[in-house]
Amino acid sequence: MNIRARIFGGKTEENPVVQAKKPRGAKADALGSIAVPREETRRADTRDSDRHRLPDEQVRVTYQGADREVQLVNLSGGGAMVAGEFEPMLWDRVDLHLGENGTIECAVRWIKGERVGLEFAHETRLDCSAGEQAKVLRAVIARSFPDVEFDESAAVVDEETPPPNDENRGGRRHPLIWSGQLHHDFQSTPCRLRNISETGAMIESAAPLRVGAEPVLELGDSIQLSATVAWVVGDTAGLAFRKPFDLHQLASARPDVASARWQAPSYLQPGVPAADSPWDEQWGRMSIGELRQSLEGFLKH
Repeated sequence: MNIRARIFGGKTEENPVVQAKKPRGAKADALGSIAVPREETRRADTRDSDRHRLPDEQVRVTYQGADREVQLVNLSGGGAMVAGEFEPMLWDRVDLHLGENGTIECAVRWIKGERVGLEFAHETRLDCSAGEQAKVLRAVIARSFPDVEFDESAAVVDEETPPPNDENRGGRRHPLIWSGQLHHDFQSTPCRLRNISETGAMIESAAPLRVGAEPVLELGDSIQLSATVAWVVGDTAGLAFRKPFDLHQLASARPDVASARWQAPSYLQPGVPAADSPWDEQWGRMSIGELRQSLEGFLKH
């Protein structure tokens, strides 16, 4: 900078010794311009809240043997809200179809106009024949619950009674829930199995999955299943396994036992106690002791 030229006039060249400072901080009306590092991890599981609103999602339900198209309004851990022209009664069974091999057994929890609140079945459904399911459950109980005794309140099995037909042993429901870890995009996320077969599984997870992704489903320390995401609806996804899965391996992955103290999402409990669940007494869910007694009685034949 030429001081003489500045004083007496004349051509000057701009070459300031001290450069003008650039503004720092957030831009006007753009609070997102400053990155705030996250130092704390999530301390609570809030997935039971009403977090997946799906106003344009059309799904299929089966009620009394007939299929109907309905609108899926909400979807969350443990239940869903649908709207459509069908008239179920409280505690009626409804099958909700979210995708290929993505059927969830539900019970009607409440009804308000065309909107219906559905509660999902608690247990993990094993998609196989009843006889094959009995073999899997026997192996699971023998390994994970060896000290469970028979329930005295359970009906005594009459050894002279012929065994029921294999395909009709679904009257009483087992209480077991399998969970695992989903490894995807360099992160691991807990997931819950809604159903599983030798070809695939339906899971519930907070992981942001997309159709065509190739995660790894880990069940226990010894089961790792490579899969492809076939469909995604909310936090529920259908996985297709790369190789057939032997369901008997579930015995090495200890399941949890369903509890009647499940806390329903806010849109599923209009004054109904959480323990008053249609899946417990009315829908015939067994305890571990009753299940063991039933399976042992079946073995004697």
